[in-house]
Amino acid sequence: MAMDAYSYSPRACYTVLIILTLVYRQKIVLAEEWECHMEEGNCDSKDSFEDGKTKYHLNRPTNPDPEAKWQPYLDAISSAVMQYKDCEQDSCTCHDSVIEKDLSVWREKGGITQEQFKKALGRGIGNHYQIINHKLYRSKRCMFAARCSGVEHFILKIIKKLPDMEFILNERDWPQSPKFADPLPVLSFSKVYSQHWDIMYPAWTFWEGGPAVWPLFPTGLGRWDLFRESLDKEAKKLTWDKKETKAFFRGSRTSAERDPLILLSRDDRDLVDAQYTKNQAWKSDADTLYMPPATEVSLEEHCRFKYLFNFRGVAASFRLKHLFLCESLVFHVGDEWMEFFYLALKPWVHYIPVAQDLKETRTLIEFAKSNDQVAKDIAKRGRDFIWNHLQMEDISCYWKKLLKEYSKLIKYKVVRNKDLHQVLP
Repeated sequence: MAMDAYSYSPRACYTVLIILTLVYRQKIVLAEEWECHMEEGNCDSKDSFEDGKTKYHLNRPTNPDPEAKWQPYLDAISSAVMQYKDCEQDSCTCHDSVIEKDLSVWREKGGITQEQFKKALGRGIGNHYQIINHKLYRSKRCMFAARCSGVEHFILKIIKKLPDMEFILNERDWPQSPKFADPLPVLSFSKVYSQHWDIMYPAWTFWEGGPAVWPLFPTGLGRWDLFRESLDKEAKKLTWDKKETKAFFRGSRTSAERDPLILLSRDDRDLVDAQYTKNQAWKSDADTLYMPPATEVSLEEHCRFKYLFNFRGVAASFRLKHLFLCESLVFHVGDEWMEFFYLALKPWVHYIPVAQDLKETRTLIEFAKSNDQVAKDIAKRGRDFIWNHLQMEDISCYWKKLLKEYSKLIKYKVVRNKDLHQVLP
């Protein structure tokens, strides 16, 4: 019977065990709390509650601020805008650094010798041009007549202000002077700075000779002056609040780099509308990623969308300057391929930069959607830059500065080549 006085029921034992466990756990929490305050001075957590003077921490994961994930992008934008200084309008100095950079290799070499020029000419890398007594001469055969005409339009407008000189103009898409070899004095519309020595000039498409897109541009993209007015008119009708909150792209599959955006569109049409169109090389649906080719969309119709994607083509894309004038937010993919005006455009100031692998694409679009005013401000800065600093006068001015600076590097007297024919206005 004595043993019965000290015996407990199983239920009582279980209750005691629970109480001891809770007390032990609370001691650990309070000890951690004390240690935290002693070592760091502050261990506040959103996942806690206070009972009198005692803070009890709940053992569950914290829920981070959903907006915090955008902070790195917001910081990048803030930093870029603070460091940016806009060009003076009408000063014709916005793109001077490109001329300086492209000609620097020849300044370091002490100029262009006749031997170097003849060596480049013998490679067949472009058309031979001469300016003699304010007259323009060119090789009789131009591979792409409209491209030559698009360039000559601007040179003839400034011909009276140019000294005698000769130069090689590459009218193909691909640059001709790779950096794994000695530089060649050749002018090209586009290049990758780390890979090519070519000297950049304003592409023929500012006047004519751009890619033919049936039925929109059967004779080729051109007349930048007219497109400026047309796109500006459309942008004023389709203001920011009237645009569809969606990313948009139409173009042919000139590069597989575009595939991830097309596939994202097929997965989420509410986020992206991106489809492949036909090009001259199209043979089957395999060339449009196993879907029928989409109908071409005019550049003016691009203005319906808030977010417009730009990709390189064979070289730099001719569409980029047009997209800005929609006053939509431009997502520019890749930073290697350049035209002469690209260097003055700054990531996060004028456009959203996108890595070529497109891994961040969904996140970047969602960032723009979640930060509408920030996106609108970037779109406005991009539009204003192109509108103010890429006028037809800026193209003529760049040509004049480029050719004058280039002519100073020629170390020999240029003599009229009788095999060249005169180019008339």
